[in-house]
Amino acid sequence: MRVVVIGGTGHLGTSLAPRLVEAGHDVTCVSRQQREPYHAHPAWTRVRHVELDREAAEADGTFGQRIVDLQAEVVVDLICYTLESATHLVDSLRGVVQHFLHCGTIWVHGPSARVPTTEAEPKHPLGDYGRRKAAIESYLLEQARAGGFPATLLHPGHLVGPGWVPINPAANFNVQVYSDLATGRELLLPHLGMETLHHVHADDVAQGFLQAIGNRHAAVGESFHVVSAAALTLRGYAEHMAAWFGREPRLRFVPWDDWRRTASDKDAEVTYNHISHSSHCSIEKARARLGYAPRYSSLEAVQEAVTWLMDNNLIRRD
Repeated sequence: MRVVVIGGTGHLGTSLAPRLVEAGHDVTCVSRQQREPYHAHPAWTRVRHVELDREAAEADGTFGQRIVDLQAEVVVDLICYTLESATHLVDSLRGVVQHFLHCGTIWVHGPSARVPTTEAEPKHPLGDYGRRKAAIESYLLEQARAGGFPATLLHPGHLVGPGWVPINPAANFNVQVYSDLATGRELLLPHLGMETLHHVHADDVAQGFLQAIGNRHAAVGESFHVVSAAALTLRGYAEHMAAWFGREPRLRFVPWDDWRRTASDKDAEVTYNHISHSSHCSIEKARARLGYAPRYSSLEAVQEAVTWLMDNNLIRRD
């Protein structure tokens, strides 16, 4: 198949494009500027690159036609964040492509009523980002089920992979948390540490997209969670990482108002966003319909990323 990946050199595209090439697809990556992928792979020599500034092209109304001109049978959109962007692209691709895949997020769900959360649970998203992505999901599913547009949505969890910092046991991106666990220093966590995070390795998300493309009839008109097999509590995450570093965990749990005074405003905001969601999502639908089978547990994915951080001297162990 001729596959166009919009945003193909980012975190997900770095894993997805080589997988598509190895599966025999003709791949074109569309991105705002030429940049090196996060990881080298021989398959990148067989990927066509097209530079296109999405925001500017949408502003002048040409983005959709520019994608049409690439003559793709499958379009994978990894960087759509507004309903207007989705509408513009769908209007252009209607009747042109055989399959359109959108990268969503598990943040289309708000706080869970039942866990693990399934794709069918009512959506009560928190925050602007979750609400925008939920609106896109609702629109694309309506277009698929009532309008015949061949859309599929995949919802990743907290993305993990070598080359960037994963969400840590304090539910933010501060690498000092890993250093504290690695050196045996005390780590403060909010509440009782029983809030949850649901990570996923970027390569497993790429696998999900590949499985959806290969199972088009099961995928069109549907949304799927693509996360690891199990979520982690903050407490369990911290204890396992300390043990991985060869340390006994030294954890102290404090009320939220006390904890936030120990963190920067940025870290506190990120932590609150994550613990207020406490994501814990089911992958049974993706398993059954697509054959999705994540290779990495949450901990394995994080540990690979943390190893990369240590190798690049971004985490101190002394």
